[in-house]
Amino acid sequence: MRVKKEYGILVAVIVVILLYLILRTPDRTRYQLPTLPRLAGTEISKIDISKLDTSIVLTKKDERWYVAPEGYPADKGKIRDMLAIIENLSLTAMVSESKNYNRYDLGKDKKIIVRAWAGEKLRREFDVGKAAPSRRHTFVKLAGDARVYHGQGNFRGKFDQTAENCQDRTVLSFDHAQIQEVTIVKGEQSMRFFRELLPMEASKAQGPNAEKRPPPKPEMVWKNADGKKGDQSKLNRLLMALPNFRCEKYIEGHKKDDFTDPIYTMRLKGAEEYTLSIFAKKDEDAKEYSAISSQSDFPFLISDRQAGKIMQDLDELLEKPGKP
Repeated sequence: MRVKKEYGILVAVIVVILLYLILRTPDRTRYQLPTLPRLAGTEISKIDISKLDTSIVLTKKDERWYVAPEGYPADKGKIRDMLAIIENLSLTAMVSESKNYNRYDLGKDKKIIVRAWAGEKLRREFDVGKAAPSRRHTFVKLAGDARVYHGQGNFRGKFDQTAENCQDRTVLSFDHAQIQEVTIVKGEQSMRFFRELLPMEASKAQGPNAEKRPPPKPEMVWKNADGKKGDQSKLNRLLMALPNFRCEKYIEGHKKDDFTDPIYTMRLKGAEEYTLSIFAKKDEDAKEYSAISSQSDFPFLISDRQAGKIMQDLDELLEKPGKP
């Protein structure tokens, strides 16, 4: 009788343990992930990115983004990436409640604080740490929440920027095929080139198939105001160096009006008019030239290499006698 009673107790204990194992919620799923409020990227009007003692402020005006406070144009690709992450921020798991933030690069010296506003209202704030070992997640911490989470995606690098890196340094952009007129001024010299369509000579080929051949296509050539042909390859190469032309950096603390008497100016006419002016170096050892363009509100610097491709001797742009 005693044995039956012990078996009964043992069976009851086993049943209780099994029920506990079946019905209990594992530690890793007992928490509930925060639900982030919806925020469309198109609503965001300001982004603040802070790291230790530095801060980058990006603002939107008339659907364009700028780097404050100077107002330099912002890199469209980088802005697009940031907005996508802020809008689609997704927490996939809680990682820690220990407040040991240094382990995740969320300590004061390494974390990146991201804040996004819609108008005057702060709509999103979170700290960005390092990438998780999987490289498919990033450690993040929400404002007002001490816990560390996995954020979907590897995105620390998208916010780990400097103010200069966030600038769009494109200072001249056009379709070179649309340019029909080029005026170049170098010191006291100037020369103007026009694109002209010349008919090709008819083919002198003989034979039964000669008449069936298609007529030759007309040739587009550059000529100056005196009717002399320009060096086609050099002029075309010069134009090819200018579309989507990027400067080395903007010149802080100066306006375009501060620069006068350029040593080299190019004026291009197509669907619109474009101008690029280059100024003398400050000293012989300088490795960059100051410049301004019609498509930039700010003066900027270009490298020796860039200037060398542009500042051609005018006589070298004319076709040499005897050249076919």
